Amino acid sequence: MPRLLKNLTFLLLSMICQSLVAQDNIQGNQKEITVKWIEEEIELDGALNEASWSTAEVASEFWQHFPTDTLLSSSQTEIKMLFDKKYLYVGIKVYLQGDDYVVPSLKRDFRARGNDNITMMFDTYRDGTNAFMFGTNPEGVQREALISGGGNSFKDFRSTWDVKWENISKVYDGYYIAEMKIPLASFKFRDQETQWRFTSYRFDTQSNQWSTWANTPQNQIVMNLAFMGLMTFEKPLDKVKTQFAVIPYVSGNVSQEFDPSSTSTDFSIGGDAKIPIGNSLNLDLTVNPDFSQVEVDELVINLTRFEAFLPEKRQFFIDNADLFSDFGNATSANPFFSRRIGIAKDLDDNNIENSIIAGARLSGKLNKNLRIGVLNIQTAEDAANEIPTNNNTVVALQQKVFKRSNIGFIFVNRQVTKMTDFVEDAEEFNRVLGLDFNLRSEDNKWTGKYYLHKSFTPESGNKDLSSGGFLEYNTRDWKFNIGGIYVGDDFQSDLGFIRRNDIVTINPVATRIFYPAGSKINTHTIEVRGSTTWSPDLDFKYTDGMVDVEYQIAFRNQSQIEMALNHRYTYLLDDFDPTGSDDGIPLPAFSKYNYTKLDFTYQSDNRKDFLYEVRTDLGEFFNGYKYSLTSDFRYRVQPYFTASFRSSFNYIDLPDPYPTESVWFVGPKVEFTFTKNLFWSTFIQFNSLDEDFSINSRLQWRFRPLSDLYVVYNDNYKTTPFSPGYRALIVKFTYWINI
Repeated sequence: MPRLLKNLTFLLLSMICQSLVAQDNIQGNQKEITVKWIEEEIELDGALNEASWSTAEVASEFWQHFPTDTLLSSSQTEIKMLFDKKYLYVGIKVYLQGDDYVVPSLKRDFRARGNDNITMMFDTYRDGTNAFMFGTNPEGVQREALISGGGNSFKDFRSTWDVKWENISKVYDGYYIAEMKIPLASFKFRDQETQWRFTSYRFDTQSNQWSTWANTPQNQIVMNLAFMGLMTFEKPLDKVKTQFAVIPYVSGNVSQEFDPSSTSTDFSIGGDAKIPIGNSLNLDLTVNPDFSQVEVDELVINLTRFEAFLPEKRQFFIDNADLFSDFGNATSANPFFSRRIGIAKDLDDNNIENSIIAGARLSGKLNKNLRIGVLNIQTAEDAANEIPTNNNTVVALQQKVFKRSNIGFIFVNRQVTKMTDFVEDAEEFNRVLGLDFNLRSEDNKWTGKYYLHKSFTPESGNKDLSSGGFLEYNTRDWKFNIGGIYVGDDFQSDLGFIRRNDIVTINPVATRIFYPAGSKINTHTIEVRGSTTWSPDLDFKYTDGMVDVEYQIAFRNQSQIEMALNHRYTYLLDDFDPTGSDDGIPLPAFSKYNYTKLDFTYQSDNRKDFLYEVRTDLGEFFNGYKYSLTSDFRYRVQPYFTASFRSSFNYIDLPDPYPTESVWFVGPKVEFTFTKNLFWSTFIQFNSLDEDFSINSRLQWRFRPLSDLYVVYNDNYKTTPFSPGYRALIVKFTYWINI
């Protein structure tokens, strides 16, 4: 391990040890609510007129989170909770300043910002790390999500999780009532438990306030799990009788290839099963899964030398996904990235589907402090593209330490299960072993991570380590972050996301926030970021550098302005064409460049029917110049229709003999939400870099809870010359059966 890495490791571990003192700072004045046991049957009608509701305790006195965090909300919220053997009942009275509330869509799992809604979070193990989230709005649209990682960033929020529960909302003069019936089996908790941690947050467009039940500082995001109260059950929770869920599907499609011309039809049957094991573990099974209905990825114009990161959207991989995916460095050296499973490279190095035969996933809590995740998936052989059949296994453990921190262990294994002529010995397997320590202090003032991973591959060299970490100190006025990463030249994770090898990188960040009083401006923020990268195998050659100075103004009407001065240094280790053109002369390897640009971004008030975000940058780019303009315009007719138009234009001008290129991306999208159960969206994308034009149109009918009929139409064209490439019509039927 290089000496610089050892010094960095010692520095980070020393700082983390010092910060552990903060783990003893218990939050004071913690709110509490008692949840009463009932025998009475509750009918969901949005009225709260049963006698039991009149005896329930009230969680009230919501604090503002925006525009300030020092005052009670001017539009209050009252929450009552009851429970019986099967259900948690929640009755919420949400006071309004008028009837001009915002509900952009009737589609489930809406985003909270920019509309009126109320959301609740339940930390059933009181670990400050994971929580179940349920929310609704004045129209009764439901959303649910899993929160992991302490809710410390928006990547910890996974709304693709689905579970059956009921809600009725009813609007009255000056308020609306949401009445919920959530099966206790939807939660995971210990038998005979008497307390959960709980909080709620609300977005109110008319008073222009965000509010939280547990007072959450404005320098923390609204869903942070460090700031919660307690809910105490009047009697211990019994072991819940859980139901198995079987979710079969039937799918058929007709597709046409145009070059060479061919037509094919396909019919498939498969399905998933969800088997609860006690109150704390889930066993998910899948056979011949089909992901044709999953929302299409938004195309990304990538002008860098490295692979772009795209999020996982497939339902099978979502539940407790943090147990498998939150190891290492999320965007630079992640040992497990589930999108690697089911996708492979053909002989022309293009991404293609690699069929999944079957898979199993066990995840959840073994006890109060120990979580476990085990995943095993078998993929099929594709001899025509020289893709072998592989078994893919991940084992993860996470042990809670201190108040909200944990130590994690991960083992990742990809193993060829049938050696063939086209499989080289060096490709037979790839394995990764790793340890992570995740720090979160009680008040979330200190957060951090340190990890050490080692890969195992036939015929690999001895530079097979990846290590790094960060430490962040976050107060109301200041935020400091220091991080670093080492990735050896031989470190390999076939099921992971490794942006580049042979690097040592250090990343310092300093942020100062100002809160002007009596102003239309809510906050000023100045941030300075730095990054320095060396190549250990080249005698620690300085290969990449970055210095960014950013100034952000956040207005009280929720619009924002951001200005930035960015400086870059790049030493190319390989030939590289920054324009991405097919026939351009690349910049030569072993050449260095210093270049600077200016960025400007404006984001409008997202409560309006018409909203937009525009970003432009202008300046030097390698040995030339680049001008970029990115925009996102949205218009809605609530709650039934939304139209959006995303576009990106990059003009790159390099000196002769290097290329000059204009790179376009255009992505219009229309969405209709006819009812809470019938949705239609059409997404059109054009990317000049790949000369690709595509249409994805999807109709979804949710005819029963979590049971759907999908009709999906895909059309793809090449634009030079304009000609059809691929066309498909897919029909998929899924049905959720409780046993």
